[in-house]
Amino acid sequence: MLAVIAKLNVLAGKEEEFEAVMLDLAAKVNANEPGCHLYKLCKDANGGYTVMELYEDADAMAAHGASEHFKASGAGFKGLMGGAPEIIRMDVVG
Repeated sequence: MLAVIAKLNVLAGKEEEFEAVMLDLAAKVNANEPGCHLYKLCKDANGGYTVMELYEDADAMAAHGASEHFKASGAGFKGLMGGAPEIIRMDVVG
């Protein structure tokens, strides 16, 4: 299994719009990607956003990035992000 933590840089004042777009994407990922076991938006006490992801294997992760719903979501994030995400990819141990 493979895990991903994506720390997202959302512009101040755009949080509500961001959450709507991100939660729509998460719903589509969870409904349409059987190799994705976890895709959840999380928010910390300081208002920072992280997406936690868990994939069966490299093929499932590649399918996520190639999916139509993932590609189509990009336009929805325009004007909401303050920079590139910080992506951490890991192998699951145990």
